[in-house]
Amino acid sequence: MRADTVRDLCLADRRATAADALAGGGAGAVEAIVRELTDASSPVDWRHVAPVLRRIGATAFEPLVRALVEAGGEEAQERVGAAFMRLGEESLDRYTAALSHPAPLVRRQAVRGIRYCDEPGPSALHALLPLLGDADEEVAVTARDVLMDRGPGLGEGLARSLREIRREGPGRARARALSVLAAVGGEPALSAEDLAAVERLIRVKALDECPVALWACWNHWIAVPGGDRDGIMETLGLTGPRPVTFALGNDIVDSDGHDAGAGGVEALTRVFVTPELDGWTFVLGAWCDPCSEERSEEVLRLCTRLSARYGKAQAYYYGAQGDGSAWLVAERGTVLRRYCETGEGEDELLTLGEPLPFERARRAELGLNPEWDPAQESDEDEEDWRTAAFDLAPELARALGVSPLDIGPDTRARGTGVVALTPYGVARSVPTGAYRV
Repeated sequence: MRADTVRDLCLADRRATAADALAGGGAGAVEAIVRELTDASSPVDWRHVAPVLRRIGATAFEPLVRALVEAGGEEAQERVGAAFMRLGEESLDRYTAALSHPAPLVRRQAVRGIRYCDEPGPSALHALLPLLGDADEEVAVTARDVLMDRGPGLGEGLARSLREIRREGPGRARARALSVLAAVGGEPALSAEDLAAVERLIRVKALDECPVALWACWNHWIAVPGGDRDGIMETLGLTGPRPVTFALGNDIVDSDGHDAGAGGVEALTRVFVTPELDGWTFVLGAWCDPCSEERSEEVLRLCTRLSARYGKAQAYYYGAQGDGSAWLVAERGTVLRRYCETGEGEDELLTLGEPLPFERARRAELGLNPEWDPAQESDEDEEDWRTAAFDLAPELARALGVSPLDIGPDTRARGTGVVALTPYGVARSVPTGAYRV
C-alpha cells in the first residue's frame, strides 16, 4: 500500500476513495498508516486514519501496540496513541487484555481506549481496578479518572470491590479507591471507618486553616451581614449542616455549578455556608442564583426575609468565563434593586427598582447618562453599558460589603463553614463526587 493513498485522506476530494482502498487493504494498509503516524513530518494525523482503522478492525490492533512501544519520540507516540485509543467498541476485549501489557504506555492507552468506548460495560471497568495500584503513576491516575467518569451507575458490585481495596490493599491503590468510591457512590458508599476518617481530617484541617477566595466558573451567592450562621440557615430553610474546610466547600460549589450549567437540578441540593468573614456570612451555590428561571423568584423572597431580619441581604451571580452578572439588593424587608446582564433574551424582565448609586457612578465613568433613560439610549450607549455590566457583580459586591471572590489569608474569620442541604436536597439525593479537603 503506497503512502500516497494514506496521505490522500487529508484531501477532501480524495478522502472517500482513499478510505475505501485502505479499509480493504488489510495488514498492508495498517503498515502504511503506522508509517505515516510515526513520521512527524507527515500531514496525516489520527483524525484522518481512526475511522479507517476502525473499519479494518482486529488486524489493526497489534501493529498499533508495536508502534506504541517502538515509536521514537513523544510526538510519534502521541500520534499513534490517539489513533489506538479510538478503535471503538469492537476492540474492547483487546483493550482489556492490553491492561496487563508490560509497557506502561500501552496500558495507559488501553485504559483510554476503554474510556472512548460508548458502552464499556461492567466487566471492562472492573478490569481497571488492579491498575489503581499500578507502579506507573500516570497509568494509575488514568485508571482512577476513567472509573470516576464511567463508574457511576455500576452499583453495589463496583463499590464492594473498591471497599475491599480499601481494607486489603494494595496500599498504593487505597487512596485512589477512596476517590472512586466517593465519585461513583457518594457518602453512602463509604465504609463507617472511611467516613469517620474523612470527618476527622476535616476537623483537624479546619482548626487552623486560612480563608481562601471562594471562586468557581459560575459563582452564585447570598451575602448577609453578621455571623448568625444558624439564624441565616433557619431563615433560608437549610438543614443537615456538616463542617467543611474552605477547599471542600469551594470544590463542592464549583462542581455543582457545572452541573447547574448543564441544567442539572441536583446542583440545587446543597450550599456552602461560610464562617463570618470580615463581618459577613455567605451562602454559596447554584441554589442562590438571583436570575435563573428556576430560582429567581424564590431567591427574591428569601433575600427580602433575610433583610427584614438582618437589615440587609444581597444575592449575586457572576460567570467567571464571560457569562455575565446579576445582582439583587434588599434592605429592611424591601427589594431596592434587581438587575441581570447575562446575554439571555429575558434579562430585562427581571429588572426591579431604580439603579443603585454604584450603577449610576459607573455609567458616568463610561460617559453615559447616569439617570439611565432607556427611551433616550442609543444602541451604542446601550452596548457600552451591557459590556460593562457583564463583569460588574464582584465590584458591586465589594462596594456594598465584601465579595467572597476577594477572601484571602488576611480576611478576619470567625466560626466554621458548613455544607447544608436545601429543600431540594431533602427531597432528592445530592450529587456524588470526590472533592479536595
